[in-house]
Amino acid sequence: MAQEHLFGEAYQPVQIARRIEGMGVAKARADALTVLVLAVLAGAFISLGALLYTVVLSESGLGLGPSRLLGGLSFCLGLVLVVIGGAELFTGNNLLAMAWASRLIDSRAVLRNWVLVYLGNVVGCLGTVLLVAWAGTAGLGDGAVGEMALKIAHGKAQLGLGAAFARGILCNALVCLATWLAMAGRSVTDKILAILFPIAAFVALGFEHSIANWFFLPFGLVLDGQGTLSLAGVAGNLVGGTLLVAGMYWLAYLRGDDGQARPS
Repeated sequence: MAQEHLFGEAYQPVQIARRIEGMGVAKARADALTVLVLAVLAGAFISLGALLYTVVLSESGLGLGPSRLLGGLSFCLGLVLVVIGGAELFTGNNLLAMAWASRLIDSRAVLRNWVLVYLGNVVGCLGTVLLVAWAGTAGLGDGAVGEMALKIAHGKAQLGLGAAFARGILCNALVCLATWLAMAGRSVTDKILAILFPIAAFVALGFEHSIANWFFLPFGLVLDGQGTLSLAGVAGNLVGGTLLVAGMYWLAYLRGDDGQARPS
């Protein structure tokens, strides 16, 4: 009774684990075209969040902490659109590892989903870069937005492999926790509130989101012809999402189950 009172109408952690397990099965079995279309949307959504973050940080005189917190809250737009609007995001889909660990889906199904979703996310990000460049958004604030975009891209391009990998791990631990918490909610308001703090935290702390970087770095490339993409952030996202979140919650709630499909 006490636990039920604590969580109110929200799903309890063990229920969240079952829901994410079932979600993983559904995502792994979805047809390729549906997955690709929803992945392209997710890439565009995350890019819009990244663009809003860039605008909010431009010419901000609030100081490091407040500016980055406000920027992080702005970036939340991306995952709110993904979760509430319905889209397929590579970093969040690392939670498929829970259904895989329970032997409800095989490795081929997981890899198929991750490859399709990652490719779709990249297409969505690059398409958004083209539209944003065409719209002349970098010229806002007498070019202040373009200057901030270049600063962000330059900082990311200068990261060493080790730093990018570690920041990718930390980033996707928080992204997957945001997804986990959102699955506890029963209303749109619940889900949005669950997303805000973990996402704002990873952005404010300077961690690396491999999909957002497909907007930040190409946008910088369009503006000044410089910038490179690092695969270290991608690998870090995989470790953070699959091991630190999916793996730990699977051990806590799902280990030893019989591997039979369950209702969400």
